[in-house]
Formats: sequence, C-alpha cells, structure tokens
Amino acid sequence: MVDVLMVLDAQAQVVEVSVFGKDLQSLKLGEWTGKPLQEFISFDSQEKFKSIWDLIGKSDAPVWRHLNFLSAQGQDLPLQVSLLTQAKDNTVWLFGRDLSNVSQMQSRLVEAHQSMERDFLRLRHMEARYRLLFESVADPMMVVDVAQRRVMEANNAAQLLFKDLNRKLPGTDVAQLFDPAKREALDVLLRQAQTTGRMESARVRYLKADRDCNLHASVFVQEGGPQYLLRLQALSVQQTSQTEQPVMHWFHHALDQAPMGFVVADRLGTVLASNPEFCSMVGVASHTMLVNRSLEDWLARGGVDLGVLLTNLRQMRTLRSFATDLRSSVGVLIPVDISAVTLNGDDPTYGFFFHELSGNRSRDSLPASGGMADSVAQLSQLVGRMPMKEIVGETSTMIERMCIQAALELTQNNRASAAEMLGLSRQSLYVKLHRYGMVAEDESE
Repeated sequence: MVDVLMVLDAQAQVVEVSVFGKDLQSLKLGEWTGKPLQEFISFDSQEKFKSIWDLIGKSDAPVWRHLNFLSAQGQDLPLQVSLLTQAKDNTVWLFGRDLSNVSQMQSRLVEAHQSMERDFLRLRHMEARYRLLFESVADPMMVVDVAQRRVMEANNAAQLLFKDLNRKLPGTDVAQLFDPAKREALDVLLRQAQTTGRMESARVRYLKADRDCNLHASVFVQEGGPQYLLRLQALSVQQTSQTEQPVMHWFHHALDQAPMGFVVADRLGTVLASNPEFCSMVGVASHTMLVNRSLEDWLARGGVDLGVLLTNLRQMRTLRSFATDLRSSVGVLIPVDISAVTLNGDDPTYGFFFHELSGNRSRDSLPASGGMADSVAQLSQLVGRMPMKEIVGETSTMIERMCIQAALELTQNNRASAAEMLGLSRQSLYVKLHRYGMVAEDESE
C-alpha cells in the first residue's frame, strides 16, 4: 500500500501524480507535474535518489530508500521510495510511503533525549554545589534516614568529631553517637521534627563530651523517602564566659518573675515560649498548653490584632503601646498594653510584652493625645454659643473620625482589617470615609 504514485519520464520529469494519503492532500503535489523531480528533493537526499535511479532495471527485487522532499509550500515530506520501470514506454513509476508520523516520533524522541541530557547535567551541577556546601560547613552535619535512623551522609566536621578517618560514619545508628543519658531527648527531638515539619532544637551530649551542645533537626524528602538533616553546634558556640553566665541567669529569672506577661512567637505568630505571668493572664495551668498554638487565639480581635502586630514588627522591628484585650481560656476580656521586639536568630522570632491595664490605669483613663486635647479645648469654647445637643453631636463626630484614623494607621491602611477592628461592615466604613473626606472622590470600593 502506497500513499503517493508518480509517473516519471526517462529524464526524471514528473508526468503524473496520484495522492492516496489523506494527510498529503493539502500539500498540492499535483503542482509537480511537468517539472523535474529533483527540484523537490532536499539536498541531503539528492545522492540517494541518483543511486536508486541508476539501479532501475538492474535488480529484480524492489529497492526502498528514505528520501526527503519539499512541497510547494516549503513543508518537509519524508517518503520511503521505490522505483519501477515500464519497458513499453520507458516510463518510471515512483511508489512512495508517507513517513511523516515516523519522522515526528523520531523528532520527539530526540527532543526527549536532549531534555534528559540537560536535566542530568543540571542535576550533576546541583549535586556538585550541594557537596561543596555540605563539606564546607564548619558545624558537624549528618543526613539520617527517618525509618532506620542510620547515618547516610556526614561531612568532614562530623567525621572528625565522632570518629577517626578510618571508621566512616555512614551506616552507623545515630543513637549510638550520643550519651545514653541523653538518647531520650534525641528521640523526642527527632519525633517532633518529623511531626511538625519544622526545624526543632534540643540540648544533647555526644559520646566523650563533658557538656551538652545544641542539636538542630529538620526533615526533607528525597527519592529514598524522608530524611533528617542534623546540625550540631560546636561546643565553642554553646560555651559562654564566666561573666556572661550570671547575666543570662539574671535575665531568665527576671522574665520568669516579671509582673507582666512575656511570649516568644515565630514569624506566623505561633507561641514558642511564655512566662508564668502570661499563663496566669490567659488562665492556663502551664506553658505546655500554649506551645504551638497561635497567639491570635488569645487576642480579642484575633487575626486582625495579630496581623497588625506582625506587620509593624516586620517593618519597624519594634512596637510600643498597642492597646487591645486578651481573651482568657474562660472568655474573660483583659485590657492590656502590648509592646514587642524582633529577636535575632536563624529564624525571625518576636518577643511580646503584655502589661495589664486595671484600676486607675485602664485604657479609659489613659492621657489623651495632643490632637484630642486640642479638640476638647475647641469644643469647650462653643459652650454658650451653641445648644448642648449640637455640641454633643460635634463631639461624637470628632471621636468617630479619630477612631477611624487610628484604625487605618494601625492596619497600614488595610480597610478590611480596620473595619473588623472597629466592628463595622466594610460598606459602612467606606460610607464614613466618604462622609469625612478621608478617601479620594474617584476611589471606588
């Protein structure tokens, strides 16, 4: 079965063309009639066409060759061609089978192979960079299989710390590298890292060490499954001078006994540590009931308050006198004044100080700002000039405008958060903004 049949004269000029393949109908091969066939044969196939042309009549078995043609539209046309001569009129019949599908498949195969080569080269470069970084880290580092907890890789620092160069770490049970009295802490650390998916830290002691050190563990997934990445901080990093140790003890003691609540949270607002005073303020028995819970669970306005706090800390690193309410575990609202600071470390963490406002120091009795005092003084001058009803209306308008302006400043002009903070719907806030001229006239909701 053929897709193209051509009749050629003795000079290889096309006399007649018949097309049977459906995919070839659009190529208009009938326009080749009356023209030399070699005009439509690509350069790389010219010699092959001459070789099979010279074999006409010299071989009883048909000879099939792959030739590439160019259609009138410039489109490539691969054909498997065989020539047969007719003795009666010295004409030559050309039988062609369409190889377009085979050619496309070969092209895709070549592209896939080249893509694999590029991916393989990129992976080799990535592995080379990983090896260079892994070995150049000064801290001892190990890659440990999660299932069997055996060391799979270790850098030179870890090899020198745990064993000599003649005994390799890979294949060793990681628990055998640490003091038996501290293996329970190691087991808890590894399980926490696997459960939370975050980097966890714990104090451990490796064999033949005279003091504890800090071990960081995180989990990542590779082709072989989940694996631990362990980083052991050198003892020199953990040791402090004799003068620094009492100072650190004083700081810890001061925070534990402070008459204000203190909380350390990560960049998402998840509680990492707290002092007893904060536990007492929110009505929980111990710090463990707060760990890994979001700070917004204890704020009156929840995510709105937390979003304002974190946004200001990211931009200014410190925050002072943010007034809000704490919600205790039994639903009691406690007015507090919050100050916060950004702590230095590998991951961004924040320290929050909660000062309870009670009695004569409640928020209702806090000194008014300069703008408020000026407004009150201006309103007092209206007594005797305007009825009291109109003066009260002016006062409520002033307070409403100041509350909206303060909410917009606290939320960095986030109107959705400001509306939630004020207890208004978003549409009501936009109405008041337009009423007080606090939004551009052409600005839409």
